[in-house]
Amino acid sequence: MEQTRRGIALVERLKRSSESTKFAASPAAVASSLGKWTSGRAPEALLVPFHPKITAILTDVTPSIHLGTSSFTATGWNGSFYPSGMQSRDYLSFYAEHFDSVEVDSTFYACPSVNTVKGWNSKTPDNFIFSVKVPQTITHDKVLVDCHAELKQFLDTMGILGPKLGPIVFQFPFFSRGTFRDRHEFLDRLVPFLKKLPTDQKFALELRNKNWRDAELAGLLRDHKIALVLQDRSWMPSPSELRFDPITADWTYIRWLGNRKEIEAVTETWDKVVLDRREELSSWVDFCHQIQRRGVIVYAYANNHYQGHGPATIQQFIGLWRDRGFREIGRTPHVRKPMVSQRTLFE
Repeated sequence: MEQTRRGIALVERLKRSSESTKFAASPAAVASSLGKWTSGRAPEALLVPFHPKITAILTDVTPSIHLGTSSFTATGWNGSFYPSGMQSRDYLSFYAEHFDSVEVDSTFYACPSVNTVKGWNSKTPDNFIFSVKVPQTITHDKVLVDCHAELKQFLDTMGILGPKLGPIVFQFPFFSRGTFRDRHEFLDRLVPFLKKLPTDQKFALELRNKNWRDAELAGLLRDHKIALVLQDRSWMPSPSELRFDPITADWTYIRWLGNRKEIEAVTETWDKVVLDRREELSSWVDFCHQIQRRGVIVYAYANNHYQGHGPATIQQFIGLWRDRGFREIGRTPHVRKPMVSQRTLFE
């Protein structure tokens, strides 16, 4: 960011100035924090007083909001998001012109080949971010037991992406009492596993047992700097309904998922919006702005099952954000058909 470069340059000048001794946060500390900010870690030195000459610049340095969809292709996208007749091999390159991130859903089913990941890397710009799901062998079949080899293979393969590799998501199923008697038994298995995770990657954890998401779990994840996945789906509470702070790292992960059963009763062709969720998205806009002001980076992804067309959901989110007068974010995807169909779930 230009503001960041200007801030660092000014800090360097202030380090040589006699004025720098007057403030609680030294210019050196601020410079260090600015460097950490650009690499995605919270700038601790910015929480205390610092030289007024850099105040204006630092107020312009805000954490990013990365928006994308769950997968970069689906039935119905050719002609609605992608130009009609575009070859599937060209989808990702086109997608990356409209979004700066994608949640890769296919990795949930199996670890991709090295050549596949190399292809993703070659078709996207340097600042593109891939969020990936851990294979279900680890989260569903083995449920964190005796899965070191599978996890190592997955992380090594994803490592091909280099700096383009973003959050790595452990998406757990709903656990019945046949798997874990209660959340404590789950945590007994989870804690030793978390301690073995590499500390140079971003990890996120998604639970579908809503009563297991509490302050104790949040504290545990916070200790390990792991994000709690926030979901918008029918049976899960929204952030405003939680009785604890759901932000457990200096970044967070949001998934707009919706209700698969309901929406598939209306359509299974994901070329347009069939359910208006303006009210819910407006709440998410306010939430994202609030946590952005706390210095939290946001990764947020729209599933087709949320409204009917993932790209249109992101388009609407950005529109609502702009309507609030907030600082510009993202790139508005071009949707080639009307955003909202005349059909809805309530017909």
